[in-house]
Amino acid sequence: MDMSMLRKYLFQIRFVFLITFSIVCVSLLFLNYSYLASNDSEITFLFPNMNNAKRFEEIATTPSNFSSHFDETICCTTTTNQNNVTNIGATYAPIVSPPLIEENVDEVFTKLSPTILDPCLGRYIYVYDLPSRFNKDLLKRCHTLLKWEDLCLYLSNLGLGPKIIEESKKKVLSKKNWYATNQFSLEVIFHNLMKHYKCLTNDSSLASAIYVPYYAGLDISQYLWGFNVSIRDESPKKLVKWLAQQPQWKRVYGKDHFMVGGRISYDFRRRSDENEDWGTKLMFLPEASNMSMLSIESCGYDNEFSIPYPTYFHPTNDAQIFGWQRKMRKMKRKYLFSFVGAPRPNVTSSIRNELIEHCESSKGCKLVGCYYGYNKDRCGDPVHVMDVFRNSVFCLQPPGDSYTRRSTFDSILAGCIPVFFHPKSTYKQYVWHFPTNSSNYSVFLHEIDVKEKKVMINETLLNFSKREVFAMRNEVISLIPRIVYRYPSSRLETLEDAFDVAVKGILGRIEAMRRDYKW
Repeated sequence: MDMSMLRKYLFQIRFVFLITFSIVCVSLLFLNYSYLASNDSEITFLFPNMNNAKRFEEIATTPSNFSSHFDETICCTTTTNQNNVTNIGATYAPIVSPPLIEENVDEVFTKLSPTILDPCLGRYIYVYDLPSRFNKDLLKRCHTLLKWEDLCLYLSNLGLGPKIIEESKKKVLSKKNWYATNQFSLEVIFHNLMKHYKCLTNDSSLASAIYVPYYAGLDISQYLWGFNVSIRDESPKKLVKWLAQQPQWKRVYGKDHFMVGGRISYDFRRRSDENEDWGTKLMFLPEASNMSMLSIESCGYDNEFSIPYPTYFHPTNDAQIFGWQRKMRKMKRKYLFSFVGAPRPNVTSSIRNELIEHCESSKGCKLVGCYYGYNKDRCGDPVHVMDVFRNSVFCLQPPGDSYTRRSTFDSILAGCIPVFFHPKSTYKQYVWHFPTNSSNYSVFLHEIDVKEKKVMINETLLNFSKREVFAMRNEVISLIPRIVYRYPSSRLETLEDAFDVAVKGILGRIEAMRRDYKW
């Protein structure tokens, strides 16, 4: 065989070998892929990458529901083979996350705050359906409750009184929700507000507090003058006797009960059984001493709490309050101070006579005299009174027949800075509704200093800088939501009115007693 034939033969053999080798390699490759695709065991590659090791551990161990977004990125991890040889490699995350098992669901719900599951928890109130003689019948006899005045008009419109129709071109009031509200109608207003409280319950065992809708002020008003103590105490005694028979009472003997008095609490605390003594002994009855009373003025007992007098404004929504606040902020006030009231010539301790003298001798004071010979009727005109207050920088608020005045709240409603002369006029009264730092929203001049002329009102008020006055007025206007009672069937969204603050206060008081005495 010559050399040319030999080379040709070797070339053919090499060609066949290469073709055969290629076929074998391709076959092995397909077989290996088929094995790898069907094998459930871990896959180890020869290239290292540790960037996402922690990420894989989180995905592989954290359960999630099916709606979660799945990350299909190849995550790297450190693995150990059967020969205990540690390799660095990559593992695919499972395509379907583990389902949220039943135990996990229970864990999620037990970690939720109880108030999220039940927003009324700790706020439920149970209202007694009292015999009608303690409330409804009093309204039916409204024309007989006072000797010298028919209260029926003032108790209309759910206790708010008749709507005010402003005839003045000054546009003193806003367009809606102003009523000629009587200062002693709070218990009726409060009861009608409570009917729309969002956390009422018919199950007294759920209740954090129990409300007794007794119209104590209206009841006693018909007997304050000319009746003996037996007649005055008849209804209070029948009330506590009825309460003591109720299963709700026997639970903690009335310590979780509260009621509202539309008059000052002094009217319900007669100490003796002498006919000449004033008022009823309601709050000195043993059963009633366990209850709490909310009234327009407190005597300072532990179970008494004062809440604001009703004003003329009863908004139905937040926007009406915000609108009124804006209006009061924009007012240009032409009087340095004002006084709306009557003298007390027969009361030597009264400071009112001195205040009237100060006002009459000062060019910067506006006086509205509530007495005969001084256009007395203007004092009972809500539009005129509010017009004076909204044009005044400061409003004088001395004690009257008692320490507190409804005028205080009318002046605050008008954005007028109140000037007090006795600490019991406000500072020791409305602790739920007013800030603790009284100098932020009011001025205090001691009545003795004024009577002895150690302090001159006009000069003292002029000494406040514009910045100080501006800050105090803003604080006063910010208090407006907390001192008005909204229209009973309405509800505020972002604000708390006087009713809301009072309810929160009494619930807190009862809860504190429950903790202290471990009911």
